[in-house]
Amino acid sequence: MFNYDEIVGRLRDGVLQVTFDKVNGEQRIMPCTLQTEYMPDMSESKVNQVDEFSVNKSVIRAFAIDKQSWRSFRVDNVKAIEIING
Repeated sequence: MFNYDEIVGRLRDGVLQVTFDKVNGEQRIMPCTLQTEYMPDMSESKVNQVDEFSVNKSVIRAFAIDKQSWRSFRVDNVKAIEIING
């Protein structure tokens, strides 16, 4: 079982391949990160600018490298994590 803090910490350190079940039941394998070097026009201060009181620790928002866009997934739906780079 994975937890929010563990996954977010790994996303900040590198690129992960996260396998999870989408809300519609489909499985998704997503290469993603929270490292600014992979994000177009994104400063680190914007990525780390989070109001601790508004964090929903059941959902993680990460930058999907394959889609070049932000995507979210539920922590409870994560099946596997593999470190790609980091």
